[in-house]
Amino acid sequence: MRDAAINLRALPEQRALIDQAAQMLGKNRSDFMLEAACDKAQSVLLDQIFFALDDSKFQQFAALLDAPTSPNPGLERLLSVKAPWATEA
Repeated sequence: MRDAAINLRALPEQRALIDQAAQMLGKNRSDFMLEAACDKAQSVLLDQIFFALDDSKFQQFAALLDAPTSPNPGLERLLSVKAPWATEA
């Protein structure tokens, strides 16, 4: 059961925009806003992940990043396919 309140003020046009989008997804305003806020919060947190390594582990990590890549036919095939949304230049 959700019982923690989150209150905020919005401009009428912001509220109308949110309501329109929520309605298109078959959601109420609260569910739409909570889902959108949680998605953004997770994105922000995932972009800020920090990990610490001692010098030896860091050198190992850097060597792996600097090493040449191994051939990957599946990836090469994927990258050679034109995206359906790409337009001719």
